Amino acid sequence: MEFNNWSCPLPLRDYPNIVMGHGGGGKLSAELVEHLFVPAFRNPALEDLGDGAVVSVAAGRLAMSTDSYVVRPLFFPGGCIGDLAVNGTVNDLAMCGATPLYLTAGFILEEGLSMSKLGGVIERMGAAARAAGVQIVTGDTKVVDRGHGDEMFINTSGIGLIPEGVTIGPSRARPGDVVLVSGTIGDHGMAIMSVREGLEFDTVIESDSAPLNGLVQALLAVDPAAVHVLRDPTRGGMASTLNEIARSSRVGISLDERAIPVNPEVQAACDLLGMDPIYVANEGKLVAIVAREQAEAMLAALRAHPLGARAAIIGTVNAERPGMLVARTAIGGTRVITMQLGEQLPRIC
Repeated sequence: MEFNNWSCPLPLRDYPNIVMGHGGGGKLSAELVEHLFVPAFRNPALEDLGDGAVVSVAAGRLAMSTDSYVVRPLFFPGGCIGDLAVNGTVNDLAMCGATPLYLTAGFILEEGLSMSKLGGVIERMGAAARAAGVQIVTGDTKVVDRGHGDEMFINTSGIGLIPEGVTIGPSRARPGDVVLVSGTIGDHGMAIMSVREGLEFDTVIESDSAPLNGLVQALLAVDPAAVHVLRDPTRGGMASTLNEIARSSRVGISLDERAIPVNPEVQAACDLLGMDPIYVANEGKLVAIVAREQAEAMLAALRAHPLGARAAIIGTVNAERPGMLVARTAIGGTRVITMQLGEQLPRIC
């Protein structure tokens, strides 16, 4: 696995695994911070190592978000819990139309976790923050007894700045709007599931975990007033996301199933497991509901970005059937897509 490439700093080599003392606030805790976290996340706000961080932001509206990550396994094709934690919070801020600026990171580590595995996660997490253009400025580490933490959990919180003229929210969809998706759906959930179930295909299914703030900036550059709703369809997939938007905006949403992009190996895995890709989690895709007159320009902007090459127009917003999501099927019929009752794939983020 990728964490085996990580080189443990000399002061940490006496402890190849996490021990309770690493969460005790003493010398071992200080060494963990000094030789692992600070080098990976280095920035001026972090290096003071106070109880909190002092940062500067321009005047205006702030977006804030927090999320916790408990994915199993920690490493999976296309990512790990570390870059997932960064990308997930960056994306939550971006879906508000904000430019993500700063993150916090909290770690719950299980006694016995290998230092090399932790180092691999932290290294990937730092790289993800740099790729997204954000800084991890403060954090916390706790260690729990062996058998009580499933190796590692991570919480990240973030703040971002919303530009003037941007007003995006789940209640702003309007009849006549157009629904876009930035690429293939179901990749993340099926990447996790294929590892857990030992499924083998001609091509490895990789998570789509990625920061979406660049895609959002591309949309806003076309016309910020024409971007009405942005969401990243994570747990519950696109079905849950669009149902929530329909209910919040009190509109109907109609999809064309044939227009929804799905990788063949993801579709094959879903067929094998009796699942529908529209309910499967994504971690690097966005759904945008935009004004009809700008829809083609928005689609072109998405496709011009490396993360949006397979973007598509997949549906429309209407005044009929408020709060309901329906889809036109490949054989010409219509089906109602409801909110799923529970978690299809536990521990996917």
